[in-house]
Amino acid sequence: MILVNDPKDVPTGPKVIAVGSFDGVHLGHRALLARALALAREHRLPLLVYTFDPPTKVFTQGAPVLSTLSEKAELLAGAGAEVVLAVPFDAEFARRSKEAFLSELAELEPRFLVVGEDFRFGRGRQGGPEDLKTVAPTETVPLLALGGAPVKSSRIRALLEAGEVEAARHLLGYPYRVSGVVVPGDRRGRTLGFPTANLAVPRQKALPPGVFAVWARHRGRSIGGVANVGTRPTFGDRADKRLEVHLLEPAPELYGEELDVEFVSRLRPEKAFPSGEALRRQIQADVAAARRRLYGD
Repeated sequence: MILVNDPKDVPTGPKVIAVGSFDGVHLGHRALLARALALAREHRLPLLVYTFDPPTKVFTQGAPVLSTLSEKAELLAGAGAEVVLAVPFDAEFARRSKEAFLSELAELEPRFLVVGEDFRFGRGRQGGPEDLKTVAPTETVPLLALGGAPVKSSRIRALLEAGEVEAARHLLGYPYRVSGVVVPGDRRGRTLGFPTANLAVPRQKALPPGVFAVWARHRGRSIGGVANVGTRPTFGDRADKRLEVHLLEPAPELYGEELDVEFVSRLRPEKAFPSGEALRRQIQADVAAARRRLYGD
């Protein structure tokens, strides 16, 4: 799969183009991509995904991202994309007219375009699927509905904000994951008998609050763990949310290494405890609960 951020770097020739933010590449996105891939295979054309970095609502509304650009590219490649064009979405791009967007799109030589029914583009969201038909034959894919509502990135963000990682997984089609480099912490977990790996996470990445059973993946190995996402109120911390993971099996030294964390289920919300000893007993119970959910112990 080829990843580029400048339309000039896109390979020449006719192609099927799917357009959208694709944040999280959830089940609704996958339905759209499946239709685009079917068209590409039917007409023996490559599939290009035209997306935005960051996603539009992240730039315009300050929403957190479900997938970083590297995560999104990996998911799109898994859905059949041969080329991903991730155009930088900034103030200048947001001011572009719909005519300018259509002109740039035409230069990519689309034989067919595929978008979701709610796709809008151009300054003030003036453009829509009908405008795209002036560039190439356009298929509009209806929104996928699950649980009585459309599957949308905003809905998944709301679930994660509430810590509902299992419901989010149902809409994503895979466990929500967060990747980060392990950095030194203040070693409070170690003093309680439960050392943790502290992850430096991209600032805009969505982090579900609470305590969770997780799988931590490192260099092809999966290790069960207990993750805490929060501000550690027992110790009076009021900083930004942090992600810490206590691994349930021995692991090598991880400082400076990247760890991928897959959220399996929520164990409890984060809360303040009257003492370090009370917190230690709760963590012990969390570890037992995580073992049951992950390993069936």
